[in-house]
Amino acid sequence: MNYIQAIIIAIIEGITEFLPVSSTGHMILAQSLMDVKDPEFAKTFEIVIQLGAIMAVLLLYIKRFFVGINIYLKLFVAFLPTGIIGLLAYKFIKHYLFNPYTVSISLIVGGVILILLDKWSKDKISEYKEVEDLSYSSAIKIGLIQCVSMIPGVSRAAATIFGGVFAGFDRKQAAEFSFLLAIPTMFAASGYDLLKEKDNIHSDDLTILLIGALVAFLVAIIAVKGFIAFLNKYGFKHFGYYRIILGVLFLVYAVYTGLELTA
Repeated sequence: MNYIQAIIIAIIEGITEFLPVSSTGHMILAQSLMDVKDPEFAKTFEIVIQLGAIMAVLLLYIKRFFVGINIYLKLFVAFLPTGIIGLLAYKFIKHYLFNPYTVSISLIVGGVILILLDKWSKDKISEYKEVEDLSYSSAIKIGLIQCVSMIPGVSRAAATIFGGVFAGFDRKQAAEFSFLLAIPTMFAASGYDLLKEKDNIHSDDLTILLIGALVAFLVAIIAVKGFIAFLNKYGFKHFGYYRIILGVLFLVYAVYTGLELTA
């Protein structure tokens, strides 16, 4: 992976990590298109730049974590299903599902769901005054729906936003809870991945890893702020259209070029 490829992938991560379009899917597609070499380092690079993106949300929403212990408990309950199922299914998912075909199909199906969600949630009024007022049973529901996002291309953000609306949030609250839930979920997933890939990190790679993390951090700050403004004005449907178009285009490309069924 060269510096140009690294910066492009980091920008993609920063833009897509918290949007309902699947950052993992975009990175798999981007690496396939750029023919990135050294897949082992590429995996490590993805982990590090995801941590950079997480830090952006932590910075933007740091005040939420000083209002009381309630938000910590709700996030922990919502995280549990993904943490348990993710640990059990990790090897299967990484081995069988991380490929362009799974991503393409997931993007298309998820796009249709987002268009339907847009219609369903357009005039929805939240059942909760604040995000932390979410009930524990609803937090579990969101956590269970988030598990679907372990399939690459589904999008963790899309799954948790859908779960949040289903659990009683309005659009804005669902997006904010999705951002907050990303912190424990991604720290756990990235931390686990980093432990497994630590032998692939060498001193010569530190510069490119740090640049990638910094780029993802800065771009994610802009993306998160922009997403809330865009969501309030236009809703989810445009993300749905984008997912469907991208999924169809890449599925055609993958079939035409004979891409292998591997990430």
